[in-house]
Amino acid sequence: MANTTGPMDDEAEQQPDWDEGTAELLKTVGKQVRLWRERAHLTQAEVGKAIGYTEHQVSAVERGRRIPKPEFLDRADEALGAGGILAAFKEDVAQARYPKKVRDLARFEADAAELGAYASSVIHGLLQTESYAQGLYRMHRPMLDEDAIERNVAARMARQEIFERRPAPFLSFVQEEVTLRRPVGGRMVMRGQLERLLHVGQLRNVEVQVMPTDREDHAGLGGGSFLLLDPRNGHKVAHSEAALFNRVTAERKEVRVLEARYGIIRAQALTPRESLAFIEKVLGET
Repeated sequence: MANTTGPMDDEAEQQPDWDEGTAELLKTVGKQVRLWRERAHLTQAEVGKAIGYTEHQVSAVERGRRIPKPEFLDRADEALGAGGILAAFKEDVAQARYPKKVRDLARFEADAAELGAYASSVIHGLLQTESYAQGLYRMHRPMLDEDAIERNVAARMARQEIFERRPAPFLSFVQEEVTLRRPVGGRMVMRGQLERLLHVGQLRNVEVQVMPTDREDHAGLGGGSFLLLDPRNGHKVAHSEAALFNRVTAERKEVRVLEARYGIIRAQALTPRESLAFIEKVLGET
């Protein structure tokens, strides 16, 4: 499998992070929305008012610059009398919800029998609440527009379907202590995030560990965050992150290095039981 790298673009309105197939699908959907709107002799503002969206949002969908949510297509279908034609795009559009830079990652996560993740600077994406994720994307510099924030948050939340999968995969996470204390989104958002960690950490197939800042030995220092995925069928893959790119690789030598590193990190961190107690303590101080 080839390595894939993708720049962490912020120019979602001027240059959406979509491949050619996704762009063509959205243009087709947008054209259909416009045709049915014009057939109904309605303006974009009137349609928006009828279905609970702004004129700008309707315009963005019609121009193929925004991925419509399922409820948008359902409401537009009903309001414009499209007889199910617009609503029928929901399944195809759902496949376009992932930015291309995380599409491979989402595919591997969906097929994972086992997953292990080390997060050094923020709460891992699979553990984030929606409010926490929004806070992160709003801090992005250069700034992201609202459409890009919405799309990225929606994709991140969709990946969390892994917790509902049956048979349940085994999931383990190691979080740096600093990620529990940095108030992303504000105090109340962080309290909700810590409560989410406590809830997930008590699931039978999930282990959450904390790496205390005062540890003298730490195998992960300087290496950045990474993720290991063991699929039901096929070879293990690894996902690593740096400042300007994400990378998925199945190169065996690289995967083995991260496997060894992750094993040591888990051994150096607090145990899962100690970690939940630690998170409860931080929650009490927040």
